[in-house]
Amino acid sequence: MHGINDQWILHDWSDDESVKILKKSREAIRSKKGGKVIILDINVSADNKKMDKKSIETQLMWDMLMMVHLNGKERNEAEWEKLFWTAGFSHYKITHTLGLRSLIEVYP
Repeated sequence: MHGINDQWILHDWSDDESVKILKKSREAIRSKKGGKVIILDINVSADNKKMDKKSIETQLMWDMLMMVHLNGKERNEAEWEKLFWTAGFSHYKITHTLGLRSLIEVYP
């Protein structure tokens, strides 16, 4: 049980497992008008010039932690996009918020 971090879950899983989770989520909301999946997770920045050194180091530490203790990883936008398209979603929106985390909205 992840407790307070239940919404911060996809980084715990490999790409294949994340796609399975996303496909199940898409199936659950497909029939609901205006449905979407909301993810709070790290979106590793491709533009490190916009981030301070401690934020970059923290993202890298989380990535190593996910690889060592679980089968997951932190993802950049291109990696998130690949997961969303593979799971059958039509579009997404990423908004940087909540410190290192981003609000990611994924639409069927």
